[in-house]
Amino acid sequence: MKLSTLPALLIALALSVASGKEKPQEVVISGNDTMQFDVKNFEVKAGSKVKLTLKNVGKIPKIAMGHNLVVLKKGITAVAFGQKALGAGASATNALPESLMGDVIAATKLLGPAESETIEFTAPKEAGSYEYVCTFPGHFALMRGTMMVK
Repeated sequence: MKLSTLPALLIALALSVASGKEKPQEVVISGNDTMQFDVKNFEVKAGSKVKLTLKNVGKIPKIAMGHNLVVLKKGITAVAFGQKALGAGASATNALPESLMGDVIAATKLLGPAESETIEFTAPKEAGSYEYVCTFPGHFALMRGTMMVK
């Protein structure tokens, strides 16, 4: 690199940071037929952009073993939310009833075998642990994890 191009690169970097065009942190999580997420914990920077991809790597049909990933607001546990979802009528075709969205930071749709979805959201500004869960009926007992915001 020529020394004369260094100032231009530094200016471009400063402008991209100042304009909020930071590259999102990418997280990829798989769900399988044994009702497990392969990633139980991940860390993000407070207020940063997050690009989360959920992959259903299972083979069992969606109606019997669909998976989603729901990131919950601070203080809401995966188990309590899973029970609340069941009480609100969560089913194999509607695993996340609309009435529960007030407790949700971000969520994927329900995925069948070999399907994936990528969602983008902004991490909370408040540091702490935020749980995530699959809300397909009964999966919340095993399919959960924690997003640590630093």
